[in-house]
Amino acid sequence: MYTDWRSRIQEGNSGLSLSAKQTLVSCMLLAVATAAVYSPVVHHPFIEYDDPIYVSNNLHVQAGLTWKTFTWAWTTTEAENWHPLTWLSHSLDCQLYELNPAGHHLSSVLLHVLNVLLLFLLLARVTGATGRSLLVAACFALHPINVESVAWVAERKNLLSTLLFLLALGAYGWYARLPNIRRYLVVAVLFALGLTAKPMVITLPFVLLLLDLWPLQRSQGWNRLASPLRPQTRKNRRKRLEAVATENASSRFPASQATFSRLVLEKLPLLVFCAGSAVITVIAQQTAALRTVAKFPLDTRLENAICAYAMYVCKAFWPARLTIFYPHPGSSLEAWKVWLAALFLMVVSALVWKQRLRRGYLVTGWLWYLGTLVPVIGLVQVGDQAMADRYGYIPLIGIFVMAVWGVADVADAAAINFRWRAAFAITILSVLSFLTWRQTGYWRSDYDLWLHAVQVTKENVIAEEKLGLALAALGRAEEALPGLEQAAALSPGDPMRHMHLAAVLIEVGRWQDAVVEYQSAIQVASNVSIYPKWKDVAVRSIQVHSYANLATIYDELEEYSKMRESYRQALHIDPQQGPDMIDRATSYAESEPSGKHYLQLAVLLQESGKLPEARDAYKQSLKLDPSLEEAKHSLDALGPDNK
Repeated sequence: MYTDWRSRIQEGNSGLSLSAKQTLVSCMLLAVATAAVYSPVVHHPFIEYDDPIYVSNNLHVQAGLTWKTFTWAWTTTEAENWHPLTWLSHSLDCQLYELNPAGHHLSSVLLHVLNVLLLFLLLARVTGATGRSLLVAACFALHPINVESVAWVAERKNLLSTLLFLLALGAYGWYARLPNIRRYLVVAVLFALGLTAKPMVITLPFVLLLLDLWPLQRSQGWNRLASPLRPQTRKNRRKRLEAVATENASSRFPASQATFSRLVLEKLPLLVFCAGSAVITVIAQQTAALRTVAKFPLDTRLENAICAYAMYVCKAFWPARLTIFYPHPGSSLEAWKVWLAALFLMVVSALVWKQRLRRGYLVTGWLWYLGTLVPVIGLVQVGDQAMADRYGYIPLIGIFVMAVWGVADVADAAAINFRWRAAFAITILSVLSFLTWRQTGYWRSDYDLWLHAVQVTKENVIAEEKLGLALAALGRAEEALPGLEQAAALSPGDPMRHMHLAAVLIEVGRWQDAVVEYQSAIQVASNVSIYPKWKDVAVRSIQVHSYANLATIYDELEEYSKMRESYRQALHIDPQQGPDMIDRATSYAESEPSGKHYLQLAVLLQESGKLPEARDAYKQSLKLDPSLEEAKHSLDALGPDNK
């Protein structure tokens, strides 16, 4: 073994080994290619989907790395997640770049580059196959399915948790060479930190067990020389010995060995972190999970999960029609699709198992893919998505390993020369680079993002609504209406959809239609039967805002008694929102001064008990429009000014 290692580290004139030179050049190529393909996202803004929650509207994060922010990050379950390290990462960006989105995007690109380099170095180190490892890392770097994780600021948690996940794998390789408690603790700490960035890395102990089989080959029970598939003739045994010798030669990673049961016991302490993370995640996501469980029964979620497993593989090899949101099919999923997906999974699993003794990378890659997707496959679902591109960030590494190692083995068996192999690899990576560059373009604005989503999906309520809101924000209210109307029609039980539609109806002057939508929002919110914490906060907010907007409409329609009653209802539901309502009404009146606007402010002030301020507003209303009889009567009703 020592002779073999000496042959690999012969020194060159520069003092670096040939292998080290190749590794350095490979890292530079990976970093430059990844940064170049993702460079357009640096010029993109924040989007209005989750980015406000994580950065642009989050005052805690915008405060930077203060002690108050630190304590908040470790105690909050905002965004229905517990990921303090992610919050602190966003806070650091705000401290460095404030709310300049270019800096936040740059950090995401750099994290992705680090993940790419780590993946390459880890694979090359434990397998000894630098070329294959480079191709796997390049596929991971340039595949368009990963654009969502990099171009979306809110998905910082995905990048950060993966970085710690890969560091934990590297630490485990270090531990496997010389097991001791100190090295094991490094693995445990990195795993714990990964969980504080995103709980999806909860599958790490399972992944470590897979790596024990291949490429670390730590399991003494994984006997590849005694295959039950063929009789143990001398010829077959010699072929197996040659195959094992070849694979061992390509690995050259001296890891300690133990029985499989011992390796399982070795991972048990890490399960303590898994249990703790699972409990915290359930608590943090309880509201959303309860809503989803009520909406999608277990059999529906199971059917979708089976199809999603197959779809992620399809998108790995045919990355078309990628989008930010894939609507859940619910009970409308055709049975033949479920059975076809199940058949695909069973056939691949059978083939992989049959090749487990000769091609260990297949079983590790396939089980890596299946296992790491479990937390997000939808059996315990949060949200209305059928699947998500970001969920494939870690799992598809297993598919890339299977594909690259498998194609390379075929090329070896066919004795294909290096030129043809290089041409094929460059063609594939060029296509992936183009598709990724094009995919980043859809993230240049909310309008582009959701227009693409509408174009590549069907009956996508979220996309229709978000596209409508994006059009409205661009001043294209008439174009926004069809999508918002469709979203409200497809999801009549969501009060927010009625509110969004009503706001745009106001923009186009359809006052009576807006009244109907706000009244629907109030009624739907009142009848919602969901988790009490959400109801106490969100339902009251929806009702108050709806009544306040109704008051504005009634002011325009000169139905002043209804305007007064609307404000009265809003203040009755939540008196604490009175000051905010007054501030908005004051700003509205001052920015667009008119008799009606000041009359609206005066009524709100009067209903809030601020009579002197109401009297002044009534006077200002009459000053701007002396013909307003409602202002005259209301001012007279207040009595003489006792100043």
